[in-house]
Amino acid sequence: MTVKLAIVYYSATGTVRGMAERLAAAGEQAGAEVRLRQVQRQPTGGEKAATDEQTAEAEAAKGAPDATADDVVWADAVLFGSPTRYGNVAGQLKVFIDSLGAQWAQGLLADKVYAGFTSSQTAHGGQETTLTALYNTIYHFGGIIVPPGYTAALKFVDGNPYGVSHVTGADNDIPLGQAELDALDHLATRVVSVAGRLRGE
Repeated sequence: MTVKLAIVYYSATGTVRGMAERLAAAGEQAGAEVRLRQVQRQPTGGEKAATDEQTAEAEAAKGAPDATADDVVWADAVLFGSPTRYGNVAGQLKVFIDSLGAQWAQGLLADKVYAGFTSSQTAHGGQETTLTALYNTIYHFGGIIVPPGYTAALKFVDGNPYGVSHVTGADNDIPLGQAELDALDHLATRVVSVAGRLRGE
C-alpha cells in the first residue's frame, strides 16, 4: 500500500509554506500519497485593523486547505513545519498540536514517522531548539522521530541533522537555496522510505 504523508505547517511570511510545498512534491516523487495542510492564524479578538504582520500572514495562508486532526490520524508519516518563535514552535502550530488530545488518548498518533522543518531570520535564531522542542511532543505521542541526521553528503552542506531549516534574513527576503531544496527533498524521501519499511513494504 502507498505510504500516506501529511505535511502540516504554519507559515507567517510564506517561507515555511514554500518549504512545505517542496516537501509535498518530493513526497509524491517518492511515491507517497500526500496531504498538504496549513494551520491558520489564531484570532486574538478585539482587532480593529490589520497589521503588517497580519497582512503577511494572510498572504502566506493562501493555498493549502486547513489542517484537521483527521489529517494526522490518516497519515503514516507527518512532517510538521513552523517558523521559530523565541527558539520554540510558533503558537499557531502548538495550538493545533495541543488540540490532538482526544486522538492521543486513543493511541491514534502513535507508531507514525515524524520529522520537522523550520525557518528563522538569523542563523542562530533557534532553529535547532524549535525542532527539538517539537520532538518533545512526538515522544508523548509514541511517534517515531526520523530526522535526516547526516545520512547523505548533502547534509554536510545544509548542516542540520535535526530536520530542515532556512535563514530568511531580517526582511524575510532570502529565498530557499539549493542546499535547502536538496535537504527538503532528502527529508521527504527518507521519511517516506522509513514509513514504508515500518509498514512492511
